[in-house]
Amino acid sequence: MDFNNLIQTKAYDFLRTDSRLKDRVMLLGVCGSYGYGTNREGSDVDLRGIALNPVSDILGLTEFEQFEDRTTDSVIYSFRKLVRLLLNCNPNAIEILGLDSDQYVVKSVFGQELLDHTMLFLSKRVASSFCHYADTQLRKLQNAVARDKLPQPEREAHILRSAGHVLEDYNRRFQEQGPGVRLYVADAVTEGLEKELFLEGHIAQYPLRKWFALMDSLHAVVRNYDTGGSRNHTKDTNHLQKHAMHLVRLLMMGIDILEHAEIRTHRPESDLRLLREIRDGAYMQDGVPTPEFYEIVADYENRFAEASEHSLLPDNPDMQAVETFVEHINRQAVSEEGR
Repeated sequence: MDFNNLIQTKAYDFLRTDSRLKDRVMLLGVCGSYGYGTNREGSDVDLRGIALNPVSDILGLTEFEQFEDRTTDSVIYSFRKLVRLLLNCNPNAIEILGLDSDQYVVKSVFGQELLDHTMLFLSKRVASSFCHYADTQLRKLQNAVARDKLPQPEREAHILRSAGHVLEDYNRRFQEQGPGVRLYVADAVTEGLEKELFLEGHIAQYPLRKWFALMDSLHAVVRNYDTGGSRNHTKDTNHLQKHAMHLVRLLMMGIDILEHAEIRTHRPESDLRLLREIRDGAYMQDGVPTPEFYEIVADYENRFAEASEHSLLPDNPDMQAVETFVEHINRQAVSEEGR
């Protein structure tokens, strides 16, 4: 596909008409499946980019965070927001800096400067960031399997684990007032269930609105499982396979960064063979990941942990160097707009 011609079509007129974009885009590249190399016929084109902040952001009171166009699946971050994301090694931000050269459809002088300073943002924070995103994909996978395939008592136990995350913040804020609230599974009192979740605890002088918010969050978790029967299972199986693929892809990318200080968004063919097999269902049986898939994940998790332990990346970015670079870009942005 010719992406340079694509962005000249009417659908992408926002690149030429939106005042926050126009000549301000530093980098714009093809991410998503085309960026990773996992695209196939019918895959969407996802554009991700970065735009200089307007002078009114830098010197005044306006605040441009990002531009989104859902029709074309395009997201363009402001330079200021992107820096924050890069400092935390956010995978969605980092991948913009790791595309192949022919995957950029816009690369200004400022964009090239950013690419030249990629190392400023690489640190061992990659380990926690990429692990968090990979864990999210794994939880989505396991939650869907639990919702559809496990016997009711085991499914209730799985809901307990998911709902437990909701209670963490509540109990942290509640510690000074008492023992907090806990969830547990026991014999059901509700007709039609063998086991069910129960909540118990002690509360005193807790704001009613916050209590409602907690209950709404817990109810959303339970409802997500209880409404599983009405879902489109063919579509969901495809989603599960994509979650499984992205889980492994994130671990692959994280290992590259930790071992070689290199961002490789577009995966080499040796990786792509495995990723395509996962996406196409080679490691899924009756809608459930096979034991072989979990062996693959365990192998990459072990490699990731070893790479993290032996990585030569700094623990944290050099904030003084980052600040100097950001100031340099912003000074040029102000100068350019003033001409």
